[in-house]
Amino acid sequence: MNSAAELSRFIRDVPDYPVPGVNFKDICPLLQNASALKLAVSSIVEIVATLEIDVVAAPDARGFIFGVPVAMALNCGFVPIRKAGKLPYETN
Repeated sequence: MNSAAELSRFIRDVPDYPVPGVNFKDICPLLQNASALKLAVSSIVEIVATLEIDVVAAPDARGFIFGVPVAMALNCGFVPIRKAGKLPYETN
């Protein structure tokens, strides 16, 4: 596997979840395949590699899964973005 276009075969559609009319994209098959996961991360890194990035920020769940290895590949920090009230301490 060497093309980001090939990654779509690792994303499973779950129709009508969590409500009718929504087509949930299940990325578990992609996460379970080391080659697919590596290609997904390297594809993201390739897209942003020419930008001057100091820190990668990403939202809960999927953002955490992909944001950390992207930050590592770019040799920069990672900031998790959480919903209000989801942290056990005060924030600014």
